[in-house]
Amino acid sequence: MTIDAFDRHILSIYQADTRVPAQQIGEQVGLSAAAVQRRIKRLRESGVIVAEVATLDCRQLGLNLTAIVHVDLVDESARAQRAFRDTVTARGEVQQCYGVTGAADYVLIVVVTDLPAYEAFCEACLLHDPNIRGFTTQIVLEAAKRCGPVTLP
Repeated sequence: MTIDAFDRHILSIYQADTRVPAQQIGEQVGLSAAAVQRRIKRLRESGVIVAEVATLDCRQLGLNLTAIVHVDLVDESARAQRAFRDTVTARGEVQQCYGVTGAADYVLIVVVTDLPAYEAFCEACLLHDPNIRGFTTQIVLEAAKRCGPVTLP
């Protein structure tokens, strides 16, 4: 799929707030509302737009602890990595999971209510997995930026 300058401009606006009406986007990019709607539909169908979700304030919901967890696996085969990914991504506490280079094999972003909830997550998911050599945890003190629009090339 070819993404042109109109698509990039639409995506820049749309990813910041999906509630912006097509008419308003069209006025900003120089297209009709119908053209904007067609382009957004095409971007969804092609998989460029993966999901449209609400960003929640975790603290207002009682989710006061965010942990960045670096996991080192024993067996790094495709099968073992898939099993690990399946296990952690099925957990609601795991908000993000990245396979990475460097000292760790995976980095997880885990969001829970408090330290006992994090300890329960570790007990259930990490401590008894024979394929986990070890893991380290960083507790987030400040979320200066949680997520934001992607800068488009």
